[in-house]
Amino acid sequence: MKVSELRMKDIINIVDGKRLGFIKDIELNLQRGKIQSLILPGTSRFLGIFGRYDDVAISWDQIKKIGADVILVEVHGFTELKHQEKEENFVD
Repeated sequence: MKVSELRMKDIINIVDGKRLGFIKDIELNLQRGKIQSLILPGTSRFLGIFGRYDDVAISWDQIKKIGADVILVEVHGFTELKHQEKEENFVD
């Protein structure tokens, strides 16, 4: 499978069934010649006007299944992490 084919697949979290988006970048381990993690763009801030939160890295061991159209990942606490980041920014 080519990297360009991976980038066209939707990422779905099997923990809560939410769509996480598409792959923005791939982190490689050049010494082993393997994919280390998938990088997803961070969620957009208030109506997309104020940019995005930091990118999210999903390690290769969190990938459960690569299908024809989607990649299923298991990321516990993903939504709680995003809520904490949003709350911290409003407190500042």
